[in-house]
Amino acid sequence: MNHIKRKIHVIGINSFDFKELPLKLQQLFIKTENIAVPDPYFSDIKLWAKNNTTKKKLLFPSRSDVKMINWLKSQKTDAILFSRGDPLWFGIGRILLENFSKEELSFYPSNTCLQLAFSKLKVSWQEAIYVSIHGRNSTKFIEALKSKPSILAILTDSKNKGLEIIQNNLLELNLNDSYEFWVCEELGSKDEKIRKFNLKEKLPTDISNLNIAVLLKKEKDIQGKEFPLFGLQDDIFKTFEDRPNLLTKREIRIQILADLELPENGIIWDVGAGCGSIGLEALKLRPNLKLFCIDKRIGSKELISENARRLGVAPEDILEEDINNLFNSNNINSLNKARRIIIGGCDKNTKLKIINELSKDMNCGDIIAIPIIDIQIIKDLKEALKENNFEVNLNLIQTYKSLSISEGIRMDPNNPVFLLKGKKLI
Repeated sequence: MNHIKRKIHVIGINSFDFKELPLKLQQLFIKTENIAVPDPYFSDIKLWAKNNTTKKKLLFPSRSDVKMINWLKSQKTDAILFSRGDPLWFGIGRILLENFSKEELSFYPSNTCLQLAFSKLKVSWQEAIYVSIHGRNSTKFIEALKSKPSILAILTDSKNKGLEIIQNNLLELNLNDSYEFWVCEELGSKDEKIRKFNLKEKLPTDISNLNIAVLLKKEKDIQGKEFPLFGLQDDIFKTFEDRPNLLTKREIRIQILADLELPENGIIWDVGAGCGSIGLEALKLRPNLKLFCIDKRIGSKELISENARRLGVAPEDILEEDINNLFNSNNINSLNKARRIIIGGCDKNTKLKIINELSKDMNCGDIIAIPIIDIQIIKDLKEALKENNFEVNLNLIQTYKSLSISEGIRMDPNNPVFLLKGKKLI
């Protein structure tokens, strides 16, 4: 293989001040004749050539397309290609590596727009998640947003109304009160702007096309907030950042509460309560009910207590305990007999034990509701309910949420959940 003598120097810049380039790169620019420059930088780089060298320059307007690749391939001597920030971070670097050997390429990264954005916001970004919707669909952004990260940075796309898509997705996922929405424009230039926008208001028309969006999670203030009678939004409930599955989603919770046919008085048990969303909303609907929440996870009592405070309700008791231990120690008998039981996060054998043991003390019309994601356990649970004289109904709940994308909207599916209901016959 012949040794390749010609080099393509890919230089990342954040400033259009020639003197801010390292001396080595200033000298490289002065001595290199063939230079590819992105359209937005063309006039500034042309001034560099005029003010800093008498050597003739052949400036090629680069649009990151096939013409640019062909132009670079046609060069017999060294060439420079200017890029923004770090060419190997969501930049032209990937395309160049697909078309040229590594021996032909030299990369000189500058600070990424992400580094500049967080330096201006004065926020540590080591925990930040970043995604790009520049020339891409917004699927990865939506996935990242659903995980509710503390910091999310987004490379936008002005051609596809990237900022509007971000704003709409936050509103559609009911996260508009959960994040500060910052837009950093023209970073590193004299026209740099750092602005925070209200997600519920229309964005101004003077935002530069060169921008990056940053979402900073804020503590949700629900003090004094008026809640709807039924169907509380998910973000009302506190949950552990790394355990989003502790929350039963609103669409599923609504159906469970409907199937429970909540009486005005009586005892309700929420077993495997997670953050307590089902039982606590039941208590909000029927304040005279006595609610017992049972969950074995460490910290569940504190979590459920906080959510009870938010909703202004008071469970009868919150047990941070494995229900199997209550059975084994006979402490289960110290609890009041339930008229309604929700069986949530526990394994199949525990669910069967709850049905077989607790149904003995349930009366005609009392109800057990079991949300299920594992289809393989449904048959055994149905048989156990029937053997204990329950009328059984099974429903599959599959819901979709509309989300904005550059082409319009798409329907995003929530995880399907089977809801098994048993109503005591005698």
